[in-house]
Amino acid sequence: MPPASTVPPGIDKMKPTWDELDRLVNRVRRGGGRALNAEEIARMDKLYRLATIHLAQLRGRGINPSLVENVNRLVGRAHSVVYAAPRTNPIMAILYFYTLGYARALARTMPYHAVSIGLLLFGTAVGFAMADASPTAGYALAMGADEIRLPGASQDQLEAVLRSGRDESMLDKAAFAGMLLQHNTKVGFTAFAGGILGGVPTVLLITYTGAFLGSYSQIHHAKGAGLEWWAWILPHGVTEIGAACLCGGAGLMLGMALLRPGNRTRRQSLTAAGREGLNIALGVIPMFIAAGFIESFVRQSHMTTTERMVFAGATAVFWVLYIAMGYFAERHAVQVQALKENAGVRTIREASPF
Repeated sequence: MPPASTVPPGIDKMKPTWDELDRLVNRVRRGGGRALNAEEIARMDKLYRLATIHLAQLRGRGINPSLVENVNRLVGRAHSVVYAAPRTNPIMAILYFYTLGYARALARTMPYHAVSIGLLLFGTAVGFAMADASPTAGYALAMGADEIRLPGASQDQLEAVLRSGRDESMLDKAAFAGMLLQHNTKVGFTAFAGGILGGVPTVLLITYTGAFLGSYSQIHHAKGAGLEWWAWILPHGVTEIGAACLCGGAGLMLGMALLRPGNRTRRQSLTAAGREGLNIALGVIPMFIAAGFIESFVRQSHMTTTERMVFAGATAVFWVLYIAMGYFAERHAVQVQALKENAGVRTIREASPF
C-alpha cells in the first residue's frame, strides 16, 4: 500500500481499511480459500466493498493520481479473490463433487429424501403385513413365474437360493454386476423422472419397492430364514436401496416444484429443482456401481452371516458419516454467506471517513 506520506490530510482514516484488506488478500493468495475462517472471509468482503467506495470518492475529488492508482490496484486484486471464479482442474472438480459437493446437495434436499425413505418403510410394513395375513399377497408380489422364494417354499429351498452363485467365475460375476447396474439405474432414474408428473409415479414406485421388500422379508422370517435373508440383502441393499430412495427424493422435489412453485413461475421452480435433482442423479451413479459390485462379489461370496452383517453395518455407518459431513459443510457455507450479507448491509453506512 502507499506510504503514509502519499496520503493526503483527511484521508488517513481510509488507510487502515486498505492495509487490512491487503493483508487478507495476500493470505488468500498464499494459502488459498482455506487460509481464512468464516469471519475473516466476511470481513474481507466488507473491506472490499469499503475500498471500492473509497476509490470512487478519491476519483470524484481528483485526489493524488498515484494514490488512486494504488487503491485501484488493490481493489482489482481483491475482486479476483472475492468474486472471480477460481480456475479448477476438471478432474479436481469431479473429485470435489463426489467427496463434498454431492454430500452438500444431499444435505440441502434431505427433507425430500426423508419422505422417500418414509414411503419405502411404509411400503415395507404394508407388504410384510399383507404377506403375513394372506399367502396370496406373497405370490402376487413374486418377481416371476420361476421364482422359488414363495410362501410355500421350505427353509432349505429359501436358503439354497440365498447361497446360490457363490462359486460362479469372476467373469460371470462381473457380467452380473453390469446387468445390475443397468437395472438399478433404470429404476432410480424412473423414480426421479416420475417427479415431472406431480411425483405420483415416484410415490407409487418407491412404495411398491417397499412392499416387494416387505413381502420377501415375511416369507423368509416365517420359515426361519430371516437372519440369512438380511445377511443376503443388506450388504448391497444399504447402498442400492439408499440410492433408489435418493432418486425418489429428487423426484418428489420435482413434483413439489411443479405443484407448489411458491413465488416463482412453474418454469423457474422446475428449472431450479431440476438443477438440484441432476446433482442427486449424478451422485447416485457411483452408488449403483458400488451396489452392483457388492451384490456380485460380496453377496455371492463365502463370507459368513456375521461377516456380511458387519459389512452391512460398516456401509451404513459410512453413508451416515458422509451425509453428516455434507450437513456441516453446507451449514458452514450458509453461515459464511449470512456473514457476508450482514456485512454488506452496513458497508455503505460506514464507508465515508469524512
